[in-house]
Amino acid sequence: MSSQFSPLSANSFKRLTIKIGSALLVDGETGQLRKPWLESLAADIAEIKARGVEILIVSSGAISLGRRILGLTAESLTLDQSQAAASVGQIALSQAYRDALGAHNVVTGQILVTPNITEQRRHFLNARTTINTLLEMGAVPIINENDSVATSEIRYGDNDRLSARVATMIEADGLILFSDIDGLYTAPPHLDPNAQHLPIIDRITSQIEAMAGGAASHLSRGGMVTKVEAAKMAVNAGTAMVICKGHELHPLKALFEGGKHSYFVPSNTPRAARKNWIMASIPTGRVIIDDGALRALNSGRSLLPIGVTKIEGQFQRGDAVAIFDQSNGEAARGLASFDASEAQRIIGKRSQDIVEILGPVSRTELVHRDNLVLTGVELEGQAQ
Repeated sequence: MSSQFSPLSANSFKRLTIKIGSALLVDGETGQLRKPWLESLAADIAEIKARGVEILIVSSGAISLGRRILGLTAESLTLDQSQAAASVGQIALSQAYRDALGAHNVVTGQILVTPNITEQRRHFLNARTTINTLLEMGAVPIINENDSVATSEIRYGDNDRLSARVATMIEADGLILFSDIDGLYTAPPHLDPNAQHLPIIDRITSQIEAMAGGAASHLSRGGMVTKVEAAKMAVNAGTAMVICKGHELHPLKALFEGGKHSYFVPSNTPRAARKNWIMASIPTGRVIIDDGALRALNSGRSLLPIGVTKIEGQFQRGDAVAIFDQSNGEAARGLASFDASEAQRIIGKRSQDIVEILGPVSRTELVHRDNLVLTGVELEGQAQ
């Protein structure tokens, strides 16, 4: 922990994920959208995007908005009614973001997910590709939890942890959690007048976790507990996380002009965790490569189909595969960019021939270098 604030500005991040809770978007008494607040946030986002920052939003609010439209009360909402409210509210929420950001000529796209989507590799790759494509095209993806079909997620899920999963999935360097409180305190400040604000958290210890409190609003499903858990996910993957108060107008502008906040310092070795995750995956296939491909891998390059001599096993895109050299020694392990049937058709082929064989593809590497670990060599380096 540190006693000084982190020097945040609009230029602090290149790819930023922003989590917005229901209590910020929806008035707790009327159930109406807080339109002036959303319009002020949209103005902030447009200004930051003009600086070249890519922005993604993870938003709650669908159930709250849908509940009002359907005339349902929060206290007696059943699971079926929650799903119905989410279905209606998702349309209202999407329109609200489209209108607010569209006023600044910013295009939005909606993606409905559930928290476990980043735990299933094929879904992970599909979601990441869609989000990355939207960001590259200058759009702002709006991520909502798919509460209209979710079951346990509605009762136990939260968008704090979901936003951390999404931020790490797209390798965002920053995650902002807007809250009704301006950061992490040594104790819940509404209960303990002597609670001290923690501006910088260098490391998440058991002591830090013990400081978290519970949810403060019927509109929100998270609390400081889930925010600290989100921070653990984020910082371990190299994503800095910020908790700040978001209720006032122009919350991003306020933060970047010196607003009070808590800053969770990211790990300086984020790739080690990802590579260990790849190494821990059970391979569902084997790829045998020639000596030229082996030299390419050892020099830090991707595995191209032209260097593959044989494919074994039945794997799907995103599954782990073991890569063997001509001496039957495991040289690397990685995540396949194609399924086994596609890989069989393109082994030994040049990259420019792959489109003719398979049709349009997002990439031509069989295993991209970002999804590959050299067996033994890199693991030893990670342990040092």
